[in-house]
Amino acid sequence: MEKTTGMQIQGALTDRLAGSFDTRTGDVQLHGGCQVEQAGRILAWTGRPRFDAGTPEAFLAGLPDSDWNPDALLAHIHGPFALVLAEPARRRCLLAVDRLGIQPLAWREAAGCLRFASDLDGLFPADGPRPELDPQGVFDYVYFHMIPAPRTIYRDTHKLEPASCLVFDAQRMRQRRYWRLAYAETRPERAAAEARLRSLLETAVAAQLEDRPTGTFLSGGLDSTAVSGMFARLHPGPVPAFTVGFEAEGYDETPWARAAAAHFGLKLRVRYVTPEDVLEALPQVAAAQDEPFGNASALAAYFCARSARESGIEILLAGDGGDELFAGNTRYLKQLRLAHYERLPAVLRDRLLTPLARLDTPLHRLPLVRKAVSYVRQASLPMPERMESYNLLLRAGITQVFTPEFLAEVELDEPLRLLEAAYRGDESFSLLKHMLALDLKITLADNDLRKVSRMCRLAGVEVRYPMLDEELVGFSATLPSPWLIERGELRAFYRRALADFLPRATLEKSKHGFGLPFGVWSAEHPGLAQRVDAALERLARRGWIRADYLADLRRRHTREHAAYYGVMVWVLTLLETWLAHHGY
Repeated sequence: MEKTTGMQIQGALTDRLAGSFDTRTGDVQLHGGCQVEQAGRILAWTGRPRFDAGTPEAFLAGLPDSDWNPDALLAHIHGPFALVLAEPARRRCLLAVDRLGIQPLAWREAAGCLRFASDLDGLFPADGPRPELDPQGVFDYVYFHMIPAPRTIYRDTHKLEPASCLVFDAQRMRQRRYWRLAYAETRPERAAAEARLRSLLETAVAAQLEDRPTGTFLSGGLDSTAVSGMFARLHPGPVPAFTVGFEAEGYDETPWARAAAAHFGLKLRVRYVTPEDVLEALPQVAAAQDEPFGNASALAAYFCARSARESGIEILLAGDGGDELFAGNTRYLKQLRLAHYERLPAVLRDRLLTPLARLDTPLHRLPLVRKAVSYVRQASLPMPERMESYNLLLRAGITQVFTPEFLAEVELDEPLRLLEAAYRGDESFSLLKHMLALDLKITLADNDLRKVSRMCRLAGVEVRYPMLDEELVGFSATLPSPWLIERGELRAFYRRALADFLPRATLEKSKHGFGLPFGVWSAEHPGLAQRVDAALERLARRGWIRADYLADLRRRHTREHAAYYGVMVWVLTLLETWLAHHGY
C-alpha cells in the first residue's frame, strides 16, 4: 500500500488525527489516526466506525467517480468516528464526524490550505506563533461554561457539529448536516416497547465488549446502573465498577453505587476525592482540554477513570446520553409547567397578565404575588430563551460581569442563536422533543461527552457509550412524549421498562451525576482558596471581567452561598488556569 506524504501511524496516537489538504494541488498530509489508501483515495479516521461495505477498503472501492453526495456516502458509516476522505487527483476532500458528536474534529482554512485535527492544538505548528483568541469564544464560554460547536476559543477556527461534514470540491467549500434524528410520536403497544428497550440496551452493551479488561462508571443513577447491570448479565465473572465519593454533605453518591453493586454482584472500587486531590489535579485537568472547559464534574470523571486505569482497566463503559434520550433533566418539568401559560387566551396574556407582571409595585413584593409574577415573566418568554432564566451570567447581568471594552468585541445574542439552531426542528415536534434535541447537542455533545472522553484520555482509558447506540437512539426518538414524563415523573417509560431489572434504590434516586463540591471546598480549604484568589486576580488584569464583579463574586461565595456562587468561581478559575497554561 502506498503511504500518503507525511503519514505516521503510531499506536499511541490512533485516537488523534491531524493533517492538511492543499486545495490548490490536492496534496494530503496526515498524522496519527488509522488510515487506508486505495485506488487514489485516502481514508483516515479516529473512533470505531462500522462500514456497511464491511471494511474501509471495500467502502473506498465502492465510492462513485462522480460528485460525492455526502448524505448518501455517510449513510453507510455508523458508530463513533471522525474521518477525513480525500481524493488528491480530483482535489476533493471531505471531513465528517459521527451522528452524535462522540468523536471531535476541528478545522481552519487559510491561504488555500485546509487544516484539520482531533484537537485544536493540532491545527497550529508547535513552534509557530500563538493562535489569536476569539473574544466571542471567551464570552460563549462564560455563558455556557464551555464553547459549543461550531465556535472555538480561537479566531477563524471551527469545530464540526454532530452529524455534520465539510466538503471541499470543485474549488468550493461547503458545510452541511448529513443526518437528523427522526423524532416522531408513534403509538406502539406499551409492553412490546418496554421489551424492545430492554433488548436494545442489552445489545448495545454487548456490542461494546471485547477481550480487553473492561469496567464501568457507576454513580448509582439510572444509566450507569443499567449499563453495569447489562454488562454483569453478559459477563461470567464480577464486573469491575468504579465510582468516586466525597466527604461533603449532599455530594456523596456512594450509597447508591454500593446498592447497585450489591444488586448485580459488581466488584466496586470507591475512590474518595479530597480537596488536596482537587488542588493537585486542577492544573492538569485544565491543561488537558484544548480550549477552556468549565464543567466541574470533569475532575470526578478523571479520578474515577484514573482509579480504573490503576486497576488495569483499558475500557470503561459510561452511561451518558440517557437523560437526553428518555427525558431525565429536571428543567423539562419546569418548562412543561410554564407551557400551561400559553393555553390561556392570547388577549388575557398579552393585554393583562404579561403587562401587569412587568410592573414593580409594593403589591408585587408579597410572597404569593411575587411567585405568580415570576411565573408569568418566565412563561412569557419564547423558547428556548425561556430555558435560560437561571443562567448564571444572565442573572448576574452581562454588563455587570464584563467590561465595556470587552463587550464591544462580541455579539451578545450569539449564545441564543446557538440555542435556537439546536432547538428548532420540525414544527410538529412536541415541546419535550424540541428540548431533547437541544440537549442532545448542547448538554451531551458539547459538554458531557467532551468531559468524559477527555478525562478518560488523560487517565489513559478508552471510554465507550452504549446508550448512544444508533438503534437505541432511534428507538427513543419515536416514543410518545407523554410516556417519557408521566404525572410529573421524569424518565417514566425508562423506569417502568427496567423496574424488574434495576434495584429499588436506583429507581427512586434523584438525578445527581458525580457533582464536585468545589464551591464548598474552595470557600474553606486554604490551598484551594489561595489558588482561586490568585487566578481571579490575574483574570481581572486582563480587562475582560470587571474587577468589582470578581471581588463581589468572591465575597458572596465565601459569605453567602458557597455552592451557588462556587459554580462561577470554578468557571472563571478554570478559564484563567487554561489561559496561563497556554501562554496567554
